[in-house]
Amino acid sequence: MSDLAPTVEAFFTQRLIGQLQASPHTVTAYRDTYRLLFVFVQKQTGKAPSQLEVADLDTPMIAAFLDHLEHRRASSARTRNARLSAIHSLFRFAALRHPEHAATIQRVLAIPQKRRDDGVVSFLTTPEIDAVLAAPDPTTRIGRRDHALLLVAIQTGLRVSELVAVCRQDLHLEANAHLRCYGKGRKERYTPLTAHTTTVLQAWLEELGGGPDTPLFPGPSGAALGRDAVRRLVIKHAVAARAHCPSLNAKRVTPHVLRHTTAMQLLQSGCDPTVIALWLGHEDTKTVQIYVHADLALKEQALARTTPPNVTAGRYQPPDPLLAFLEDL
Repeated sequence: MSDLAPTVEAFFTQRLIGQLQASPHTVTAYRDTYRLLFVFVQKQTGKAPSQLEVADLDTPMIAAFLDHLEHRRASSARTRNARLSAIHSLFRFAALRHPEHAATIQRVLAIPQKRRDDGVVSFLTTPEIDAVLAAPDPTTRIGRRDHALLLVAIQTGLRVSELVAVCRQDLHLEANAHLRCYGKGRKERYTPLTAHTTTVLQAWLEELGGGPDTPLFPGPSGAALGRDAVRRLVIKHAVAARAHCPSLNAKRVTPHVLRHTTAMQLLQSGCDPTVIALWLGHEDTKTVQIYVHADLALKEQALARTTPPNVTAGRYQPPDPLLAFLEDL
């Protein structure tokens, strides 16, 4: 085994879990980053991940991996930067254990985050929501699972990591139906469920079976779906929905777009931004302002409530020459 493999293992057991007591979501995000990285490096070098050395992960290799994320996996700049942050964390830990690779490590740590444009968030309109929800095949078990997953995602606004972690025991479908989830920073929150969502989930639970810790949305093996699997099924059904809703052709629908859709529905129904932030599990209510910025209809309503200035349109008249001279002094 190389010098890199035990360093990675120690990073998880000693640093992340032992010292930082990182949340399961953080551990999963870091794990996925390194798994993608090591598989990429294996394809480039022909060396098995357990045989990789720190020197194999030099600056050109990490830069090539980041380009691979953007151009081959179509990752956003935000995702690319999150992957780079995870790599930096590992290399800072490796610097203490492998001073002989200090030069390589410092060059990797010098790779900067990529600047990104904060564009207007994308979300689905009501006809687009209906088309996406109607896309899964209701005659198959997978279709019924996907329909329930899409419905829960749109109605609750869960992050994809929160969505795949939901188990049977996290649902309460009696009076005051709600769903429990654990978000960032080990924060536990409860999200109410509509009557329609409750009905769909009751039917799905009867078909699902299993015990309290059974994943609500399992894959073929019975384990919870992975985040990549959820991303793929969302894209698949969004593409299928384009046949019935052409406006979807102009949108790239991802699990996070479904989360944005929840926020926009709450905002358009008149919910206070503080409630929306609590609903979505945001740390800061300022985060909700991106949805206000994206809602053109809300701006148009505000414009309609304003009083136009009492100005009479007319032709431009040049000022008196003497007054113009005095104003220019």
